[in-house]
Amino acid sequence: MASVLLIEDDLTFSRILEGFLFKHGYQVTVNHNGKEGLKTFQSKPFDVVLLDYRLPDTTGMDLLIEMKKINADVPVIIMTSFSDIRTAVKAIKLGALEYITKPVNPDELLMHVREAVKKEKPLVAKKRQSVNGQFVQGASEPSRKLHEYIRLVAPTNMSVIIQGESGTGKEYVARTIHNLSSRARAPFVAVDCGALSKDLAASELFGHVKGSFTGAVQDKTGQFEAAHTGTLFLDEVGNLSYEVQVKLLRALQERVIQPIGSNKEIRIDVRIITATNDDLSVSVRQGQFREDLFHRLNEFMLQVPPLRNRMEDLDEFLRFFRESANIELGKNVTGFDERVMKLFKSYDWPGNLRELKNVVKRSVLLTSTETVEIDALPLEMVSSVQSGKSKPVDSPPIYDLKALQETQEKEMIMKTLQEVRYNKSKAARILNIDRKTLYLKMEKYGIE
Repeated sequence: MASVLLIEDDLTFSRILEGFLFKHGYQVTVNHNGKEGLKTFQSKPFDVVLLDYRLPDTTGMDLLIEMKKINADVPVIIMTSFSDIRTAVKAIKLGALEYITKPVNPDELLMHVREAVKKEKPLVAKKRQSVNGQFVQGASEPSRKLHEYIRLVAPTNMSVIIQGESGTGKEYVARTIHNLSSRARAPFVAVDCGALSKDLAASELFGHVKGSFTGAVQDKTGQFEAAHTGTLFLDEVGNLSYEVQVKLLRALQERVIQPIGSNKEIRIDVRIITATNDDLSVSVRQGQFREDLFHRLNEFMLQVPPLRNRMEDLDEFLRFFRESANIELGKNVTGFDERVMKLFKSYDWPGNLRELKNVVKRSVLLTSTETVEIDALPLEMVSSVQSGKSKPVDSPPIYDLKALQETQEKEMIMKTLQEVRYNKSKAARILNIDRKTLYLKMEKYGIE
């Protein structure tokens, strides 16, 4: 019987949820505040965590960060009545599997819990000999240019940096490069650097020998060695600590690694592909990322366009995700209502292809007819478009992207500071930056 940790301060709702999950074969442990929930999470293993966003003593975001430090492999689903797409994207970026709004649809919640229990482990690093999943290319000009560059760089041995917003499909791009290269029959190893703690990052990448530090009860093969003759994909590489950046630079320059606690050097033949949501050149200027490592990684850079810039491909993406959802859920949904299509085209898709995939899958699950109606869409998405917060596709283009990004960043920082009552340490953790960077940005935007 799979075990679920439910952290929810609403006593009535938690009892209803506990009974519903027990009825469907899950063992449920309930806590009503963050402190108790974290203590329970540390005390025994769980298959999935259901976490309320607003708790009496903390926020779901803070608790999510602490849980990921303890065990990054346990899937966490955040539930909230606070329907805000930007917060949802932030939650996913911090490691949440899903972010669902109240009132919770029981079938939707059950689907997410079942998916979480089946989730491949570990999440930090996955070794793949081949990739069976398809990748929709798209026919728009941004998509065409992206895949033209992929085909050009794939046969080479160049290191590639893939930049793009969260959910744009950066790992799919990396896999495509690997599959089109001469290394296609060798391993493709993906490492989520954002999920690696500072203490364990070097061990995860380079390995260690038994007894080299507390907890090293046996030898461990690092991901560099696991990817030998193949491709190592480092997602969110900007999150690596300075010390690990130094070791990574040496590995790339000398093509050797040294496991922690070992005197033996291991020669490696690995192609490096990295991905980041941020502009690494800015991180270099701010002193957060080594310039020499940046230039070593940046032999070729690919920019993955956000979904809002490739809306010509929307029909193709919708068809692909709908067919995939039909197969997985045993449904036969053939299309989308005209009102749904109009809303899709008016929405700005901050979560990009990942959000589109999730919305389509959810709508297929909730549809009992052949056509998806508007009531099968997430409430926060419909509200966003109806309130005018989402930019319609026929709005005039915004050319000053830098100014737009800075405005959004300032608003996000101010909102986060207000939510945590100007606790700078807590705000920095939620924003996934260090305190020094937070102070610099506050000074830059005149936030007191």
